[in-house]
Order: sequence, then structure tokens, then C-alpha cells
Amino acid sequence: MTKRLTGLSAGIAALLIATAAHAEGERLPAPEGAYAYIISPAHGETVSNPVTIRFGLAGMGIAPAGVDIDGTGHHHLLINIDPAEYDFSVGVPADDSHIHFGGGQSETTLDLPPGTHTIWTLVADHLHLPHEPPVMSQPITITVE
Repeated sequence: MTKRLTGLSAGIAALLIATAAHAEGERLPAPEGAYAYIISPAHGETVSNPVTIRFGLAGMGIAPAGVDIDGTGHHHLLINIDPAEYDFSVGVPADDSHIHFGGGQSETTLDLPPGTHTIWTLVADHLHLPHEPPVMSQPITITVE
């Protein structure tokens, strides 16, 4: 006996199939000219803990993780990760060097170990996959006293 899917079940099945295909590396296009930037601290600045980092986004909107709206994404703060060696074809991991702002936040306050740190932001889609081309800030270097 064949069971028909209800409208809701069919919608969920289609979403799961689309999500699986997207998760396998189909990056969403970035709006033309979109870019992320770090508002503060400034490149080369010496700061003390706790460090407040503010970031911005131009040319696209912010949407929380899990919310699929064209032309949007959410920030990730990358700490001491070399952008030249970063794999943009996979979702952004979650650890002490890859901080997610899935609620749409545009600032954070955190404690960093004393020393020099390179930080940058990367915007990713509803599934934490970077756009094509990547929407990211220029890396900046700060020193924590």
C-alpha cells in the first residue's frame, strides 16, 4: 500500500532534500558587492580584557541561523585562523577559534589570552556555509595586554 504525503509532510521532505544537497557544498551566491568589516577594535590596536569586538555588513542583510532568506547571512568571528588556508567549501565549525553569531548579533565581548591575535569575520548562510564568493572582513591584528 502506498501512503500519500500530506502537504506538511511533503514540505518537510522537500526541505530535508534541499538541505542535504546544500550541506554537500552547494554554496549560495553572495549579493554583488557585499562585504563584512570590523568596526572595532582598530587594526594594530592594543586592548585589554574583556575585548569588545563590533562587526558590520554591507550589501546584504542579517538573518539568524536556520532562517533561509535570499541575500542574508550571519557573522562568524575567526580568531588566529589564516584566511589564505581556510576551506570555504564546508560549513563553519564551532570552537574557540570559530565563534558563531547565529542569533544575528553584530558584537561580542570576550576574554582573549594576552598576546597578538588576528581576527576576521565571515558571513555564512542559514546552514553556516560561506557564500560564493565569501563575504568576509579584512583580517586585523590586535594585541591583548
